[in-house]
Amino acid sequence: MRAAVLRYRVMAYVTGVVLIVLCFVGIPLQIAGHPEVANDVGVLHGILYIIYLVFAWLLARRLRLSIGPTVLMLLAGTIPILTFVVERWISRRYIDPIMSAGPAAATAQAAVTR
Repeated sequence: MRAAVLRYRVMAYVTGVVLIVLCFVGIPLQIAGHPEVANDVGVLHGILYIIYLVFAWLLARRLRLSIGPTVLMLLAGTIPILTFVVERWISRRYIDPIMSAGPAAATAQAAVTR
């Protein structure tokens, strides 16, 4: 469970940072006549977003989230800054209670979701 959470958190932050760079640096530079940054960062964000989708989906299934939080997790990588907000919300609402119950509860939860 800890590995799935770590993978999700890393990808949430990396995807969020790259999306912010794309929106607040790449797009203005593209408007100013320098499309290279937006093109390169856009491709990078696209690849990272697909990886983020996989890790977010796997964690959502492991946590047995309903459709609402799952969709919110998956779409968070499309809106700047939202990945940080959703990651914090998912952590506090769903991940922290399971992790604070101890390693036995996290292992049991992981075994039940397989």
